[in-house]
Amino acid sequence: MESFDALTSLVAGGGVVVLSGAGLSTESGIPDYRGPSGVAQRHTPMTFQAFTRDPLARRRYWARSHLGWRLIAGAAPNAGHRAVAGLQHAGLVDTVITQNVDGLHGAAGSPSVIELHGRLDEVTCLDCGNLTSREELHRRLREANPEFVARVAAVNPDGDVDLPDEQVAAFRPVDCGICGTGMLKPDVVFFGETVPAQRVARCFAAVEQARSLLVLGSSLTVMSGRRFVIRAAKRGIPVAIVNQGPTRGDGHVTVCVDAPLGAVLPQLAARVGAGTPLGV
Repeated sequence: MESFDALTSLVAGGGVVVLSGAGLSTESGIPDYRGPSGVAQRHTPMTFQAFTRDPLARRRYWARSHLGWRLIAGAAPNAGHRAVAGLQHAGLVDTVITQNVDGLHGAAGSPSVIELHGRLDEVTCLDCGNLTSREELHRRLREANPEFVARVAAVNPDGDVDLPDEQVAAFRPVDCGICGTGMLKPDVVFFGETVPAQRVARCFAAVEQARSLLVLGSSLTVMSGRRFVIRAAKRGIPVAIVNQGPTRGDGHVTVCVDAPLGAVLPQLAARVGAGTPLGV
């Protein structure tokens, strides 16, 4: 209760920037890599180098992602996402920086979100730069693979599923529908790929103007998110973390709450008088 009271006081002061990770979306049915439902030990995510250089790896990715996408697309915001949106609409949270690619902050009604690693619901051509919707690509892949079906038990955090090699071999990827030959890639930052510099600069600017930084559901294992915690700490900006289990940012925290986000965040929003946005 002492940690929760300290968290409440920090958020009630306003000027909060939220940094969210995969742990916020687990209650929407999307597992994380390193939390209690983590799959890091049994699943190797696609790297940018493998995707762009190896046609077999690219086929494997699209076969698995074609099936997993429907589960991601059907995921709905949970109580944690809605609480964050409520805090924004109440004027207490200024900006959300999310490491997630599921689009659930926007679906929950958050008005200002920087999607650090991009979005799975958009697809880019690495040759001509055209950006199209994932739904359009899903339709094209379905037409190119009318008999490609498989039983899906669970989706991985990056939106794909596990498939045996014989099913992957039968899958036919498609190229860009605009230029005709371009390599298609989900508009997300793969492991081994660099986050666009302008996007990173926007995140740093938001953190530096914040009164406090609130980390939600991230182990902060990779520097992509941890750098914002380090920057806040160097600027003397209080850092609060709500997460299940330890994080690599614990040495920089002012407040730490180890608990499920779906329980903590609605209580936090209620305590500071922030309700769920209308229509959500």
